[in-house]
Formats: sequence, structure tokens, C-alpha cells
Amino acid sequence: MRNLLIKGDNLAGLRYLLDRKNLKGQIDLIYIDPPFATGGSFTITAGRAATISNSKNGAIAYSDKLVGKEYVEFLRARMVLLRELLSEKGSIYVHVDCRIGHYVKVMMDEVFGMENFRNDIARIKCNPKNFDRVGYGNIKDLILFYTKAADPIWNEPREKYTEKDIEKLFPKIDKQGRRYTTVPIHAPGETENGRSNQPFKGMLPPRGRHWRTDVETLEQWDREGLIQWSSTGNPRKIIYADEREGKRVQDVWEYKDPQYPIYPTEKNAEMLDLIIRTSSNPGSIVLDCFCGSGTTLKSAHLNHRKWIGIDQSEHAIRATIVKWASIEGDLSTGAPEYEFIDLEKVFADGKCSRTAETSSHCQ
Repeated sequence: MRNLLIKGDNLAGLRYLLDRKNLKGQIDLIYIDPPFATGGSFTITAGRAATISNSKNGAIAYSDKLVGKEYVEFLRARMVLLRELLSEKGSIYVHVDCRIGHYVKVMMDEVFGMENFRNDIARIKCNPKNFDRVGYGNIKDLILFYTKAADPIWNEPREKYTEKDIEKLFPKIDKQGRRYTTVPIHAPGETENGRSNQPFKGMLPPRGRHWRTDVETLEQWDREGLIQWSSTGNPRKIIYADEREGKRVQDVWEYKDPQYPIYPTEKNAEMLDLIIRTSSNPGSIVLDCFCGSGTTLKSAHLNHRKWIGIDQSEHAIRATIVKWASIEGDLSTGAPEYEFIDLEKVFADGKCSRTAETSSHCQ
């Protein structure tokens, strides 16, 4: 499949992908950053650098006029089609905020199933503000993470330990100066006559527990000096800090957005890299049907994924195309090749016919 950049209403664009491109069940990852139901319009003002505001000055990049129930139903119509496009190993991340996010979650529980809800990720978006208001300062938004089914693509994300992490998590130091900690070699739960319930050094695991691995592995660890015995004869596994890849990524992320974006509400590229590397594989198709300036598409390309972007804003399409110029010199990827589709021209050519104001049917 070729990369696709589609200009037009995204409901029509999603139907186009299903009917014309036959992509049902083919997309491994969807990330969307839809309007947040603010009731305003976001503009681009010409200057030394693009200035973003929701004022009345400048060219309107996009309007965010839908609120309340109307907004949730606007998203629901798209979620139904997005679920059809997702592969059985697919995931969807929906970036919203605290004003509308809880209503969106209830709707997504209905579309994707409560059992497929994975995380409500708090994303720290900015530095603390000191505006006078009744209420606490707002420095976060949220990302709702769902999967299509029970066994999604999942490449365990890790982040490096800080020096404080290492001091806290690996408080012991051996004779060679290596930092380490120890963990129990048994875990809760009994097994009957299993390999993890046999005697090790003449002892059985405590009542109600079992060895974390088979006795042969425990014997090997002991020979390699990776079992530490307490003064009371309690064995624990040695874990060295320098052998760990890092700590698991948790559900609070600090990825602040660009200070001088080229497009309204442009998101942090490192955050998109994390999502793409975690929930897709090289060669996977990544879809963003509110693609804005193309940050998701750029991250997908640099991480060797295929991509599809949809936006109806002329400013968004132009900003996305400009963004490709920033990676033309990247020797590992180069600028992407893609097919550009203008849905208005597709309709005019008779390849598709409108069946409703915001949907289409393609022959």
C-alpha cells in the first residue's frame, strides 16, 4: 500500500478507505487529536514564525464549534468506521482533554468494548500557570488508549533510569562497585507437582507460593553468583542496574508541545514516536484522520511505518507537505512517497458519489 494524504471531510475519507481502498481490518494503529469542543476557532497569523491563537485575527486553520452531545456524536460516527479499519492486533489512541474526555470515554466503551480499554494517560502539556481562577491549574490533557481485541501489537516501552531512580531502586553496591537490588525467587500461588514446586537446595517454596522459575534455572543462578543468601538462609535473586533496559513507562507522560508550532495544537513528536514504536511494527499502517500539520505521519515515516493522513483544512495539508521538507536530508528514510487524494475531485470525477452530506460511497 502507498502512503496516502487525503484532503476532505474525514468521515467521507474513512468511508473511502473502506470502500475504495479495501482497508477494512488492515490498520494497526490509529492516533487522533480531534478538536476539544472548545467552541472557538484556531487561526494562523503570518509573521516571522507562525503564531497560533483562537482569536478573530488571521486565517482560520480549523473551527471547533461542536460541543456537548453534538460533539460526542460527531466523534462516534467516526469511531464506528475507525473500528472497522483497525486490524485484530490494532490500537487506537484518542487525544482529548478533561472538559470532554470523560464523555468520550463512555462513548468509546460502547464502540470498542469496556474490556478493550487499556489506559487513561495523563499528558503533562505545559508548565504551571498562575492565572487567577476558581479551581486548580490545568497542566495536563488525556489520551484514551483502546485495543481492537485482547492480543494487540505491544512492544514494551522503556525509559532510562535517572540517577535518583538508580539510587532508589538499586540501593546495594557489590565489591566491584556495581549497583544492585534483590527480589524474592518465589511468587504467590501454589502449583501441584510442577517444575516450579520442586525442592531447591533442600527447601520448598513457602506455603501458598511457588518458585518463579524451574529449579534447574535456580541452580544455574546460584552457580553464577546471582542468588544472595540472607543470614537466615533466605534466597533472593540479584538484579544489577547496568543490566536493565530501563523502567516501564507509566501512565503519566511529560511531553510538552512545541512552543512555536507551525499549526494549532501541534503535538510533541517524541510522544508520537513512543506511541508508534509501542503499538505498531515496521511496515504497519498508521492512520491519523485529524492529521493537522502531519506530526503523526512524519513520526510514522521516520519509524519505518506506512501512513494515512486525512484533513479537510487547506492549511493543514500545506503544513504537512512543508513538514516533509524537514526530513528530505535524512539518509535513513528520505522524504516519503505518497499519493495525494482530493475527495472533492474524486466526487467530481464520478469515482465516488455522496450518499449524505458527510459520507460517500465509492464504486
